Amino acid sequence: MLMPSIFRENLLDDFMDSFGGFPTRNYSVGSLMNTDVKEKDGHYELTMDIPGVKKEDVHAELKDGYLTVSASVNNSKDEKDEQGNYIRRERYSGSASRSFYVGESVRQEDIKAKFENGTVKFVVPKEEAKKQIDDKHYIAIEG
Repeated sequence: MLMPSIFRENLLDDFMDSFGGFPTRNYSVGSLMNTDVKEKDGHYELTMDIPGVKKEDVHAELKDGYLTVSASVNNSKDEKDEQGNYIRRERYSGSASRSFYVGESVRQEDIKAKFENGTVKFVVPKEEAKKQIDDKHYIAIEG
């Protein structure tokens, strides 16, 4: 029995799977840009999985204390037979982004990033806790 799934990327995936030989993607929204955050001495390590994305398609921005990481993908797969007729033609494009508050005292040059095998790793220094100044302010009472 052929029933389309609403949880897959394309409703035709179930249809194509039933014929075999047509590989389909099986990305779930929950697995896109999974991030592990580790607290170390003096810094945080953010490790983000971005499978299928090239280094030049990943961008990181620091603004108002927020580190925002965005990634985009543009893929096209054309398969033709000997006569040049399409057997299968698919196009996929998409983008995703995640933001993390790192503190307003963190500067761009303080953050280190490395991309390797579909994973990007950021080393972000911890924001130093501001010392609270114990200033006493007295209120004048009239009368």
